[in-house]
Amino acid sequence: MKKSDFYYDLPKELIAQTPLEQRDSSRLMVINRKNGEISHKHFYDIIDYLNEGDCLVLNNTRVLPARIYGIKKGTGATVEFLLLNNLGNDEWETITGPGKRAKEGTEFTFGDGILSCKVIKVLPNGNRIAKFFYDGSNIYEVLDKIGEMPLPHYITEELKDKERYQTVYSKELGSAAAPTAGLHFTKEILKKISDKGVKICYVTLHVGIGTFRPVKSENIEDHEMHSEHYHIPKETADTINETKKNGGRVIAVGTTCCRTLESVMTSQGEMKEYDDWTSIFIYPGYEFKCIDALITNFHLPESTLIMLVSAFYNREKVLEAYKTAVENKYRFFSFGDAMFIE
Repeated sequence: MKKSDFYYDLPKELIAQTPLEQRDSSRLMVINRKNGEISHKHFYDIIDYLNEGDCLVLNNTRVLPARIYGIKKGTGATVEFLLLNNLGNDEWETITGPGKRAKEGTEFTFGDGILSCKVIKVLPNGNRIAKFFYDGSNIYEVLDKIGEMPLPHYITEELKDKERYQTVYSKELGSAAAPTAGLHFTKEILKKISDKGVKICYVTLHVGIGTFRPVKSENIEDHEMHSEHYHIPKETADTINETKKNGGRVIAVGTTCCRTLESVMTSQGEMKEYDDWTSIFIYPGYEFKCIDALITNFHLPESTLIMLVSAFYNREKVLEAYKTAVENKYRFFSFGDAMFIE
């Protein structure tokens, strides 16, 4: 299949720049895969589409305020670092800009000196490995003071409240981007869902910055996915297995949950406690092994995310649904509206 097969026209004004005041007041497009029917609801109506005995799977990763600005020791030149992967021993894989200022051995300071680093390696992909130095018990405390949320490039307005780029159930620090389908949930809605008899469980997949990188090859099979770390606890694996055994549905909240669950089922042949890295690429032709329904946002044209959604439903019908969303002025991307495909 070709990248251009997943293109659609999107007016710029439909790209949501800020989150709505109430998380669950976003719109919800509901698609029934059996009959193709489309319904227009609000996210707080999601409870009406979940049944007793279903299992709702959420990604509890927490976004690092991982974008930091500093100066180069000796010259005072400004530089931007985006921390991607914690490699241990205070060494991180980072994206730096301008890259030419971050040669091997260069040193930088951030936040009036409360954080510093030394570039120890330049990777083939252009990223850097840097070792960080700071006062305090851990780097996360420092990042919380001086770091900014690594918002996608299409969001140009300032985010006034950092917590609005976190899910209300975020727990495990490590993402460079939010699992945005989960941004619509409130604690109140989660309680109502649980009270209805729907089991709620969690996985952790730390979203990498590669989630924003475009597909460059016209032949999508040539695209190489970024690798992301995930963990499925035993309790979640047991809950999913029990749900399947009893005829309930496994509902993934977001493409990150979907990729996590499908990765385990693909590599292990069953759902079980597991900790690994995944670079699974799901596009039309893929046979789903775990999930039965998907809650997701509206994704960029020609992105791996819209390809995954097209694999779960149908490429032509997904693009038709996106056209309907544009006509009805839905809000798109990270802070935008949601879709439930059942």
